[in-house]
Amino acid sequence: MNQKNIFLIVPTIWVLIFGFTCVSWSQESAEDWFLKGNRLSQQGRFEEAVEAYKKSIELKPNATVVHFNLALAYKNLNKQEEAAVAFEKSVELEPGNLDYRYSLGNIYNHLQRWEDAIAQLNIVVHRRQGDAEAHGNLGWAYYNFTKGPPFTYLVIINLRKAVDLFKSRNQNEAASSTQKILEDAMIKFNFNRKN
Repeated sequence: MNQKNIFLIVPTIWVLIFGFTCVSWSQESAEDWFLKGNRLSQQGRFEEAVEAYKKSIELKPNATVVHFNLALAYKNLNKQEEAAVAFEKSVELEPGNLDYRYSLGNIYNHLQRWEDAIAQLNIVVHRRQGDAEAHGNLGWAYYNFTKGPPFTYLVIINLRKAVDLFKSRNQNEAASSTQKILEDAMIKFNFNRKN
């Protein structure tokens, strides 16, 4: 073998070795990206977590929990619209998951999409009895809904239920703040305590 051939073979071998190594480094699985996103979220590095979750979704688009965790990362970044889209995808993929529906209803409340919040939270309170947070959020959505007739009784019923549930769990701070909203609602709707 002459010296010219050796100069061609050595670089070719390096390219092949380096090329295969790079390919194997970049072939992380959807689960690897998901776990990386979880680690980044735990470290409070939500922008990076979003990117990791997106890469996981590119590889496995129907992984419901990845969409949910992506939504949580967006929520932590105060990107409510993006969080809503990711929560919507979670609910679309797994409509029976009440945690996903509750989170979606809650984000709709933040976005002041009252009718959408009511739709999601009604499903939660009817299927999961005794959920104080869901009743409180549903009462809040009804309280703020203005596109139709006021849902006076539904506001009062859900807020009262939330207060009672919070008190039964010794969540006094939550009970107190919900009680204040209840009292405001009773004044707003000219609702006396005897009703």
